[in-house]
Amino acid sequence: MGLPATPAAPAPAAAPPLGRVDAVTVLSVFVVMLTVVPARFVVGPLGAAGTPAGIMAVLCLGWYASSMITARTTPIRGPQPVRPVVVLFGCSILAAYAAAMGRALPGPEANGADRGLILALGWIGVALLAADGVPSLDRLEAVRRRLVAGGGFIAVLGAVQFFTGFDLAGHLAFPGLSTSTSYTSVLQREEFNRPMATATHPIEFGVVLAMLLPLALHGAIHAEEGKRFRAWLPVGLIMVVLPMTVSRSAVLGMVVAGLVVLPIWPAMWRVWAVLVVGLLSVALRAVVPGLIGTLTSLVSSIGSDSSTVTRTNDYAVIGEAVAPRPWFGQGFGTYLPRTYRILDNQYLLTLVETGLFGLLALLVVLGSGWVLARKARKASTDPVTRHLAQCFAASMAVAAAAYATFDAFSFPMAANLTFLCLGCIGALWRLTRPAGKG
Repeated sequence: MGLPATPAAPAPAAAPPLGRVDAVTVLSVFVVMLTVVPARFVVGPLGAAGTPAGIMAVLCLGWYASSMITARTTPIRGPQPVRPVVVLFGCSILAAYAAAMGRALPGPEANGADRGLILALGWIGVALLAADGVPSLDRLEAVRRRLVAGGGFIAVLGAVQFFTGFDLAGHLAFPGLSTSTSYTSVLQREEFNRPMATATHPIEFGVVLAMLLPLALHGAIHAEEGKRFRAWLPVGLIMVVLPMTVSRSAVLGMVVAGLVVLPIWPAMWRVWAVLVVGLLSVALRAVVPGLIGTLTSLVSSIGSDSSTVTRTNDYAVIGEAVAPRPWFGQGFGTYLPRTYRILDNQYLLTLVETGLFGLLALLVVLGSGWVLARKARKASTDPVTRHLAQCFAASMAVAAAAYATFDAFSFPMAANLTFLCLGCIGALWRLTRPAGKG
């Protein structure tokens, strides 16, 4: 027995001519930097803004800007909603930066504002390069495949960490790079190792896996004959490792992904999905006794455990932090945990750092990803492309939900992945838009 027959996958993406580097090539290098190189490694003088992926993101912005020098090379070839969206986001960051520079900032906060500005420029660059630079659906499929391959790689690292406690990523060394923070061994919860692979925390790792799960499912469902095992492998790895993060954010992300993707599947696919999840739960209960029970306890204790209470208390004190600067905030990157407190909610942190304007911009970023993906699905008549659009919508929905559970912009892998998905959705919208329509 197996899944019903599906339309054939798109033809393999055509690589650029030998010696030519296109936007997809640059984005592919960015994906490698994002998933393979541990985010804890940085170029020392740049601090947290100096991760290889962060530097590559800023280079993406430089690539995009330099390509607009001539009409022949410019990537701007018609309407692209992602452009005004990221411009709005950038303006909110600049307004918050100007507001921060208008008051006497302690040294650490001034450094944080500079670092935040650099990070935001990189996110904008990744989104723009993907939205305007991906030339075809085949090349967009290449980006998706490489993202999923990166997800499979970090899932393998996470499995090793969970079962052995050995953090391979923490024992790597890269010439010219140093660790941004003191080395931390694998974290634990309820005596279970909590893997983080090349991410900076198990929560980030779990959310990233949940964002990549719909994209992996798309590739597996529409895989060509003879390539199905290779396509389903990362799906299996992600689904097995995701619960091992022992993170409610990861479980929430998996549920959100399912709620978005399952309704568009045929009834038989949904039945198979429920059976697979059930069998996976039974298998994990047998192989890792106590893990499913721990996750169930974490979910059922929401509202009463210390982690939830801490997050709830954030709402009680947030008014005092917002009141002095409600419109543009105190400066992106200036609300330092060691100076103030940890806000495990990116929406609250955005409200403090960039004010109501910044919160609006963030909501527009996340909401536009969903809306554009849905519009791309509606515009296309190809079943494979329609499914891809829904899977990208699911990835953005996972991000939107997870941002309420942790300060996502403090975690480079999650933040960069969000803007890369936004850019890919912009490319998908552009490539499915009927000719002649603005």
